[in-house]
Amino acid sequence: MGFLGWIVLGLLAGAIAKAILPGKQSGGWLATLLLGVVGALLGGFIGSALFNIGLGTFWDLRTWLLAIGGSLLALFVWGLITKNKS
Repeated sequence: MGFLGWIVLGLLAGAIAKAILPGKQSGGWLATLLLGVVGALLGGFIGSALFNIGLGTFWDLRTWLLAIGGSLLALFVWGLITKNKS
């Protein structure tokens, strides 16, 4: 998957994660993009370490599930870190 594929996957996975996880998450589209890319990398790392599956092609369902799951985890941790900051 190329650089543009990572950008699109990260943006969409981050947006889906923000839609799934309720709460007040700060940040605009750039924060969503970074969250999604970090989440995709995190999901790929966890998937390959625990389940012996990694990120495949852009249209692979496993790639999307790992990216969204990793983005949810990254968003949850980000919410815990920025919880007391206004």
